[in-house]
Amino acid sequence: MAEVLFYERPVPLNREGHKDLRIKSINSAAFAAKAHSVPLTVAEFGPAARDFPILFGGPSLDDAGPMAMLGLKESENAFIDARGQWEQGVYVPAFVRRYPFVLAENPEGAAEGEDFTVFLDEAYEGFNSEEGERLFNEDGTDTETLKQAVNFLGEFQEHVVRTRAFCKRMRELDLLEERSAEIKNADGSDAMVINGLYVINEEKLRQLDEKVAHELLADGSLGWIYAHLLSMANIDRLKLRVDRRQAEKQPAAATSEA
Repeated sequence: MAEVLFYERPVPLNREGHKDLRIKSINSAAFAAKAHSVPLTVAEFGPAARDFPILFGGPSLDDAGPMAMLGLKESENAFIDARGQWEQGVYVPAFVRRYPFVLAENPEGAAEGEDFTVFLDEAYEGFNSEEGERLFNEDGTDTETLKQAVNFLGEFQEHVVRTRAFCKRMRELDLLEERSAEIKNADGSDAMVINGLYVINEEKLRQLDEKVAHELLADGSLGWIYAHLLSMANIDRLKLRVDRRQAEKQPAAATSEA
């Protein structure tokens, strides 16, 4: 399964095996505490650009997709506190909000019309057989709770398709280029360099002919592009956030009287 990241035990949703399963709301995002980045869809660029650097990542340019940087190193999410709470007022990506459910693309040869299967993470602590909302009614039909979850997954997948088309267009126009993210210390000195990232080349963007530029404006791409470019200013803000969290973890220095 692709893009499961923090799903520990993903299994297909089954009407028989999960007929008595209930879901209890758990006010915790601890499951994402070790995700230093998560995929983003273009529909999220606007709100996400206020809080995160939006960069393109992947093993190669052909596979590069947009992501929100949540930390500066593996297993570090600077937006979740020690209690597992996502920082109030900060945008929560749809990739996180869809948990503990996920759509997995079916392999070739699956029955017609069955392109995806709904999976759930059995490790989610909100699942049980006694408390919370049922996933299935007594007659085996979907409850409103499950319908809402599946609808959200469907909407998310539609945005994923649109995002892939956007990335393909950026590659066709040769706008994406590999670049390192330079992270600065508070005094302006170099702190670290993150490699393997891709960004949109603003100079090449300005050189596009009028027809192409109008097409990007008409389909919304131009807005997404500038949201990405503006979000780059959040890289240094993320470094300050990480530094502040590390300082808070340091034990208070012992004081003594002379």
